[in-house]
Amino acid sequence: MSETITFPDFERVDIRVGTIIEAEAFPEARKPAYKLKIDFGPEIGIKKSSAQITVHYQPEDLIGRQIMAVVNFPPRQIGPVRSEVLTLGFEDEAGAIVLAAIDKPIPNGGKLM
Repeated sequence: MSETITFPDFERVDIRVGTIIEAEAFPEARKPAYKLKIDFGPEIGIKKSSAQITVHYQPEDLIGRQIMAVVNFPPRQIGPVRSEVLTLGFEDEAGAIVLAAIDKPIPNGGKLM
C-alpha cells in the first residue's frame, strides 16, 4: 500500500495529455528506452521524454498516439537526453511498461482533473 496524500497534494501533480510526434531508439540509455518528442499544445509546447516502453511498442507505432505525462517535475538528465516530462504507464505481469491509455481524443495540453 502506498503513502496517503491529501487532495491538495494530488492537485500539485500536473498530468497533461500530449501527442507523440517523434519516437526513436535510445541506445545510450542504461535500460532499453525510446526518446520521445511530445506535443502538449500551445501552453506547454513540445517536450522531450525518455520512456522504457520498448517491449510493447515500436517507434513507428507511437507517432500520433496520445499519452499522459507529468509536466511539472524538474527535468532529469538521462545520458545525453534531458527528459522534461514523465510519461505515465503501468508494469504488466512481467514488469514491462504499458502506456496509460486515453480512450477518446483530447486536445493536447488537456489536464487530468
